[in-house]
Amino acid sequence: MTKNTQVLMKQHPKGAVTEADFEIVQRDIPKPGPDQVLVRNIYLSLDPYMRGRMDAVRSYAAHLNPGDMMGGGTVGQVIESNVEKLPVGTYVNGMLGWQGYAVAKANELRVLDPKVAPISTALGVLGMPGCTAHYGLMQICEPKAGETVVVSAASGAVGSAVGQIAKIKGCRVVGIAGGKDKCDYVVKDLGFDACIDYKAGDMQAAFKAATPDRVDAYFENVGGDIMEMVFGRLNSFARIAICGLISGYDGKPHAFTGMRHILVNRAKVQGFIISEHMSYWPGAITEMAGWIKQGKLKYREDIAEGLENAPKAFMGLLTGKNFGKQLVRVSPETL
Repeated sequence: MTKNTQVLMKQHPKGAVTEADFEIVQRDIPKPGPDQVLVRNIYLSLDPYMRGRMDAVRSYAAHLNPGDMMGGGTVGQVIESNVEKLPVGTYVNGMLGWQGYAVAKANELRVLDPKVAPISTALGVLGMPGCTAHYGLMQICEPKAGETVVVSAASGAVGSAVGQIAKIKGCRVVGIAGGKDKCDYVVKDLGFDACIDYKAGDMQAAFKAATPDRVDAYFENVGGDIMEMVFGRLNSFARIAICGLISGYDGKPHAFTGMRHILVNRAKVQGFIISEHMSYWPGAITEMAGWIKQGKLKYREDIAEGLENAPKAFMGLLTGKNFGKQLVRVSPETL
């Protein structure tokens, strides 16, 4: 490539995201300065939190303004280097955004070893989603053997890891996902004890049947009606980790009426942002890499081809069309 393709936010979305909210531009490929490297991005991660940054509202991270490049995690390869410890050819992970090339300093990058696991996993099970799952489950939900753990968006990058880790810890695991294929995947391939298809009808009855001992821990990715349903089945002293509320990311958040369940059951409810717990990542990644080698932790990726298709893939992610960790292949792994 002779130009650097970038995807910008053209305007703040009004409700659901559309392709008109993005703009694809061609810029010159940047040159690395002193103590910098030039990275050719290979994979781009698409994640639900990006939707929140597109709204001009106060949040844990600064919002985007029209004309700003979309931010996001990437995996790439160093192709020019002014950093001795990052020679040309090194695979790296960083927050380099929706673009083909980027310059970065060494302290902004995590070096990857392709012999440990495919480099794409640094954006999924061995990256932010995996660490999110590990931290939220182990530090907030505090699962104990024999307890019932429920996770929404169960076939996604975070939810699938949550359920498998809970099984490793000896729990009964119930997932919630949209569609028979996704539910079959989490039960038959990932080993969940049950999965509720929220698209199948009579979700309440199916969920009650799948949780005969009610719910001890809940990992929340969705919000809305699903969250209301789960809160109605909590046990005393249940623990709830609030990771995401994707059902309300189109600008129409659902009202929550379940406060009584929190009070009556003396439940702990905690929201968290995994980027505030970076010291936790190395240990979690090491443990999960071991589980992958042992065959105890599986993952699935949904890869869109080309940056020009990133907006459409992102829109699909927000409506549950993806199956597994949503990535965009920006360029080939090897040239």
